[in-house]
Amino acid sequence: MHRFILSRLLSAIPVLFVVSLVTFLIMWLVPGDVASQIAGPDASAEELAAIRDRLRLDRPMYEQALVWYANLFQGDLGQSYLLNRSVVDAVLERLPVTLSLTAMSLLLAILFGVVLGVVSATNHNNWIDQATMTGALLGLSLPDFWFGLVLIFFFAVELGWFPTGGYVPFTEDPAGWLRSMALPACTLALTQMGVIARMVRSGMLEQLGQDYVRTAKAKGLPRRLVLFKHALRNALIPVITLIGVMTGILLGGAVVIEVVYSLPGVGRLIIGAIQNRDYPIVQGGLLLTAAVFVFVNIAVDILYTVIDPRVRNVR
Repeated sequence: MHRFILSRLLSAIPVLFVVSLVTFLIMWLVPGDVASQIAGPDASAEELAAIRDRLRLDRPMYEQALVWYANLFQGDLGQSYLLNRSVVDAVLERLPVTLSLTAMSLLLAILFGVVLGVVSATNHNNWIDQATMTGALLGLSLPDFWFGLVLIFFFAVELGWFPTGGYVPFTEDPAGWLRSMALPACTLALTQMGVIARMVRSGMLEQLGQDYVRTAKAKGLPRRLVLFKHALRNALIPVITLIGVMTGILLGGAVVIEVVYSLPGVGRLIIGAIQNRDYPIVQGGLLLTAAVFVFVNIAVDILYTVIDPRVRNVR
């Protein structure tokens, strides 16, 4: 197990290196002039040249890349051009918002997706099954931003149950935090909820047809015990492997949701940095987000080997 964990951690290094390199190259190719953005439209040529020299924007690409990686290996992601603060501080300040949104969305997707999948499988081929799967398919088809606007209109504007946007830190007001995150989390969880529901339904139907389930029923075990202790436990194994991929999808989707609900997260920070050509913020934000995604996948792999010992023998 220790060797497996070490190998997975080492495999994360080239992944993060490629992510950082691609991010750097993309930022180099983006049109626009950071110096003009900082100095304003009325700046003289001398002022623009001074800014480019101070920020090393006039240096060759390979030299900027060497400086970027030299600082990166020291844990320094640079300074924001426009915020005049460390990229690490700026991103870490926003990271709890994005992580809490992603975690709550993942929890809602798993909880309701599993429930809908079990209900659908235990009512196979009747109207409940059809209605549940139709709802799951509808959730897969709706755009996040559109569904978010619909929720804002009904539950925030019309009913007034939730705020239309903004964020309340958990440490200041737990109830306010929950109200501010409820609609964004539901919006982000909708698509993945449908994916999990369909996967659990398929897995449950497969497990309910296995010999061990028929044997358990023949022994007179209660139906609830057969469903949840035997069939559901095995049907959830593929869902666990999906959690890592879903985390990446939710982190990516959080960018749109943070804009829709005016949440001060990393996604909204990166969008603003792209618009203002603040390259260090974009590079640092994407790199830290990718690191979260990679390490979540490593944790899922480790959890999978614990739940299913057969995988340990294969690996």
